[in-house]
Amino acid sequence: MLELLTVEEMAEADCRAIDGGVPGAVLMENAGRAVADEVSRRYPDADTVAVLCGPGNNGGDGFVAARHLAERGYKVRLGFGGEASRLPKDAAAMAKRYGGKKERLGKDLLTGADVVVDALFGAGLGRPVEGDLAELIDAANESGLPIIAVDVPSGIDGTTGEVKGTAINAVATVTFFRLKPGHLLLPGRSRCGKISLADIGIPDSVLETIRPMTFANEPALWLAQYPWPKPEGHKYARGHAVVVSGPLWSTGAARLGARGALRVGAGLVTVASPRDALTVNAAQLTAVMVREADDARALTQLLADNRKNAVLIGPGAGVGERTKAMVLAALASKAAVILDADAITSFADDPATLFAAIRSRAALVVLTPHDGEFARLFGDLTSSPKLQRAREAAARSGAIVVLKGADTVVAAPDGSASINATTNPWLATAGTGDVLGGMALGLLAQGMPGFAGASAAVWLHGAAAKAFGPGLIAEDLPEMLPSVLRDLTRQSGRLE
Repeated sequence: MLELLTVEEMAEADCRAIDGGVPGAVLMENAGRAVADEVSRRYPDADTVAVLCGPGNNGGDGFVAARHLAERGYKVRLGFGGEASRLPKDAAAMAKRYGGKKERLGKDLLTGADVVVDALFGAGLGRPVEGDLAELIDAANESGLPIIAVDVPSGIDGTTGEVKGTAINAVATVTFFRLKPGHLLLPGRSRCGKISLADIGIPDSVLETIRPMTFANEPALWLAQYPWPKPEGHKYARGHAVVVSGPLWSTGAARLGARGALRVGAGLVTVASPRDALTVNAAQLTAVMVREADDARALTQLLADNRKNAVLIGPGAGVGERTKAMVLAALASKAAVILDADAITSFADDPATLFAAIRSRAALVVLTPHDGEFARLFGDLTSSPKLQRAREAAARSGAIVVLKGADTVVAAPDGSASINATTNPWLATAGTGDVLGGMALGLLAQGMPGFAGASAAVWLHGAAAKAFGPGLIAEDLPEMLPSVLRDLTRQSGRLE
């Protein structure tokens, strides 16, 4: 269930299922029953359920849910906005099958209700919610009543996760066949509550034609490509990662990255340090080696050893011409390159040079910007929805783009994208992004493919933060990896 379907792709899945012999009315019946099941499971002792039905197929699902709830003994107040004669065919049939009273949509439906079913708008809402329906949504939110949303909370764009004017705050959302990007992207994710996925009869075979390119970032996406150490392996077979350190007063970020790379399994890790920071770096590192690399020429010489097969530059590096030159030196090597923080910002005035250097090399490049850093390289894309701008940035730059945030998106130049759902508020502290860069570095050094490696690093980062919980600081993240990786060995069927 990793595939995430856009609104258009889900519509195609419906059509292909119908063309394959599954009647649309059966799909709608199954969807509405699943919503009624969710209400019954969560609120078995509720008395009255208000079902809010809109003028499309989402409303049709609501009519089905209302019928099943009434049959189970609930008092149902159904509000319908629109004309029954203008409903789509299957929704019209379900409205006719519903034998109860249809009331006008309005705030008074909420009076005396114990639960609300939101079947106003589906995932493909194309315009902002306004007027009376916006007032109804706001009143439902303000009522404090638990709301079960059908497919997506009304007002949420299922593809982008954006709020169209106003949107329902649901305690739970029942969706069908596959999740949509808007279920994981913010702010949509925060409006969905607990998401459940119902099988309504669409065969998985429809995906062979649709070929979705967006995925939930879960271990099943990349676990088969994870570089577990082999019994006959040794440290030289697990890659040699290099982290470029900043000057004397900003060395900690590089050490955080180095620790992340080491903990995630890189066989060897070296911090490439300016001369003035050699002593402080050496004093703080044990299993990580330190080598002098005072300028771009020295870094070129260091990376001439092809055994050093992955390099991270940016954390604490400083913004300016020196960092810019170091980046270009790294990109001229055969190593995989991860660019973060200051390495990105140093090209704010000259992104074309960076992109040309990326495109001229065979080895992969990963960019790991937060929103501010992203804007410095891709300022014209910042008004686009997150998934779209990450994809366009990857296509433009030729790099895998990890657009960080509470809903981190990993996008590859070929259009593949993953959306993470394991991040949490404990990561909002200094240095955690440096550790993420190091985790990605360590996985790429071990030969993990770029999109899979970047996605895995993002997931592991979030899982480590979740495992630690409150009080997290960046130094804690690498130390939580052993327990997270131990759990993954069980998932992969490997012995510890």
